[in-house]
Amino acid sequence: MRIHVTELKEGDILSSDIFNSYGLHVLSRGTSLQMKEISKLIQHHIDYVDIDTRLFTEVSIRTIESGLSPKWLPTVTPIYQDAVNGCEQLFLDAYQNGVINEEDVAETFQPLVDTFKLERDVVSMLLLLNTKDDYTYQHSVQVGMLSYYLAGWLGYDDKDTVKIGQAGFLHDIGKCQITDDILNKPSKLSDEEFEMIKKHTVYGHRIIIESFGESMAATVALQHHERIDGTGYPNRVSGELIDPIAKIVAVADVYSAMISSRVYQKKRDLLIVLRELHRMSFSELDAHTTHTFIKHMIPNFIGKQVELVTGETGTIIMTHPTDYFRPLIRVEDQFIDLSIERDLEVKHITI
Repeated sequence: MRIHVTELKEGDILSSDIFNSYGLHVLSRGTSLQMKEISKLIQHHIDYVDIDTRLFTEVSIRTIESGLSPKWLPTVTPIYQDAVNGCEQLFLDAYQNGVINEEDVAETFQPLVDTFKLERDVVSMLLLLNTKDDYTYQHSVQVGMLSYYLAGWLGYDDKDTVKIGQAGFLHDIGKCQITDDILNKPSKLSDEEFEMIKKHTVYGHRIIIESFGESMAATVALQHHERIDGTGYPNRVSGELIDPIAKIVAVADVYSAMISSRVYQKKRDLLIVLRELHRMSFSELDAHTTHTFIKHMIPNFIGKQVELVTGETGTIIMTHPTDYFRPLIRVEDQFIDLSIERDLEVKHITI
């Protein structure tokens, strides 16, 4: 069956090899087309292709379009919630006893690691799992997850990525010493209240040292709010004086905080927040760490559904290598290139 590329759907299978106008081989017969392959056809200015007769049911198509493995959906939510509950218990232990058990940390975090190894679509995980409940504990789980991924993208080995993930998981443990009326205050904090909030870094450092001794996690708890330009806290250290692992967790911390709903903040769209991180990479966040995070997150947006500021909805089919935040979007049978249509913006992204 011959079809125009604008009518292709994920899961369509090529029935013949594809060559561009210069005779270069683009895709092979039998290729199952996903958004990356469809984008490649468009880049090579291919108009029509031959595909096998479609045999997919609507349920199958929805599963493919979600970008998720069918095995992922029923298992990850309870694992994630168990980790959130486990994090709450660790905070309670730290509050009541001043220490936490290292084995409890490993037992809470390891099931997440086992899940992370199987699923690399970080954007889908965040879209599915990010809720309004239990911000403090959910945020800790997300920062652990993102720190684990980012460490791997930066080239750390498997053993170190787990340790870095755990450090991210525990980065806010000192907040157990901050009262709920300050943590969850719906209005702007006073200067005095903000000074109290900043102490969670010192509290967390002390709790982890008394629990495990000097460690990566203790340093991260102390330094994850330090900034490259010296504007952070608690000690206003800057540049190379900030531990490399703390720089990783700082990026994960800022991203998770910005995409989450809190009593005083509406959650912001995942793609828009990446653009904000990019801005911060020139002053506050480590540039190499931040750009690595962005570079690896961006491909996860291909295939996601978007709503534009005009109210139109479509699918991201390609991201630009030099303009990450203005992708090519298919809206019905049209293609809108946001790198050209500068007056249009993505308002919202969903699975």
